[in-house]
Amino acid sequence: MDELRLSDADRAQLKAMGIGEVQVREQLQIFTAASAFLTLTRSARIGDGILQIHPEWIPHYLGKHDQASREGRFQKFVPASGAASRMFQSLLQIYYIPQYLQCDELYLRVEQGVAIACDFVRFLDSIRDFPFLEDLECCLLKDGLSLGRLMNEGRFHLLLDYFLTGRGLDYGSLPKGLIKFHRYHAERRTAFEEHLVESIHYARSDSAVCNLHFTVSPEHDPRFRTLLDQVRPHHSERYGVEYVVGFSHQSKSTDTIAVNLENRPFRDLQGRLHFRPSGHGALLSNLNALNGDLVFIKNIDNVAQDRFKGETALWKKLLAGYLVELQEAAHDLLRHLKHDPSENLLSKAETYARERLLIDVPTDFAGWSNDRRLSFLYTKLNRPIRVCGVVPNEGEPGGAPFWVRDSSGSLSLQIVEKAQVDTSSPEQRTIWSSSSHFNPVDLVCGMRDHEGKPFDLHKHVDHNAVFISKKSKDGRELKALELPGLWNGAMADWITVFIEVPRITFNPVKTVYDLLRPEHLPDSRQ
Repeated sequence: MDELRLSDADRAQLKAMGIGEVQVREQLQIFTAASAFLTLTRSARIGDGILQIHPEWIPHYLGKHDQASREGRFQKFVPASGAASRMFQSLLQIYYIPQYLQCDELYLRVEQGVAIACDFVRFLDSIRDFPFLEDLECCLLKDGLSLGRLMNEGRFHLLLDYFLTGRGLDYGSLPKGLIKFHRYHAERRTAFEEHLVESIHYARSDSAVCNLHFTVSPEHDPRFRTLLDQVRPHHSERYGVEYVVGFSHQSKSTDTIAVNLENRPFRDLQGRLHFRPSGHGALLSNLNALNGDLVFIKNIDNVAQDRFKGETALWKKLLAGYLVELQEAAHDLLRHLKHDPSENLLSKAETYARERLLIDVPTDFAGWSNDRRLSFLYTKLNRPIRVCGVVPNEGEPGGAPFWVRDSSGSLSLQIVEKAQVDTSSPEQRTIWSSSSHFNPVDLVCGMRDHEGKPFDLHKHVDHNAVFISKKSKDGRELKALELPGLWNGAMADWITVFIEVPRITFNPVKTVYDLLRPEHLPDSRQ
């Protein structure tokens, strides 16, 4: 039976979104297809898929980075469109239960161990340590209110009103990039600003240009641009650089259709087809449109105070230098294979692919004809390259490095999310739990081929590596479809190298309380 029967109104809706009917039908088939789970073979570990940079090689890789940096080859790509609502989740929850915010009731709930009440009291106790304190006080002062008085009088709901909603800071609705993350002696910086400052340490060209690109939501685009206009002159003068900053949006045409629990198209209360944003995998189109050369990818919330930026920059440079060396060697082999595929060169390319790039070469490869070997090696080497920093796993959520076997039986290194694993299988669950490292979204990408032409990144996606999750709309359950994640299935066919980096290079802010960690507090608190 055809689950998609479109009315004229449906077709008009699809046209307005830039979504084709064939595209929708393909998405519906994914919901009814066999499991899209990956097959984990083993976790990547030191010596088996994860490399360590030995100290004696540090000057060499720094030199590789510095040369590419001087040539202006680097760009920084930062997904910054995500809302900060999860950062303030417990505060939002208690805000919508006003009776919990009555003083006596609040402390009764704390004694009972109610999590949102305990979190809120922690917020109150620490409020003067947060970098947005002055902004909150300013908002209150404009209306003749005092933070100290509100707290002394137990007017906690009004305090949260000014903190979370458009009545004041509106932090419950803003994206993380616009949230104040750090306090310094003479300034307070948002996460967005910290990425501008950090970029000067490893993405600065010989002409003192820092090239960055942020993906933002359309409704917040004007605020990002306004913030850039406000802070760019200060940072440009202070660091002697020119910032070239681009913005783009996740296209509505990448939204995916939702279905009900019977896998039929979900319609809202007005009878319209319901589409949902398809996750960060949709940003592949934004990344592809950059036509970039060497691109750093880092999450918006992974920043630290200036005193930690040196260590972060060192490892960014080392990852990039390692990538440059891999790319130079691969491109040199490709150029020679194209013009003189001798037996000696084929053997050299096979060794390089197997030992340096950890590409799975078939066991009977030596028995293949020269033409077949050439085709295999040329295809395997002629791909985008990513070098991924991974940190020892200390319980942080996120993707992890694994050896994965595809439908053809070939092994490859992949960044895998838990949602891609069949945890109902004892074997797969055991392999997942054995992971020693995880990926904090710390990537450097080589996006051009040996002729200097940008790869079409859409040709290197595993379209089966999707995420299906249960959500709700209008009080009804639905199933949502996310495209292959940007650093998961969207890069499944990239040459992938994992390198261990120190834990100090990973400083995420998942909740507001993470801003109280040492790496986010000013020196005076150490």
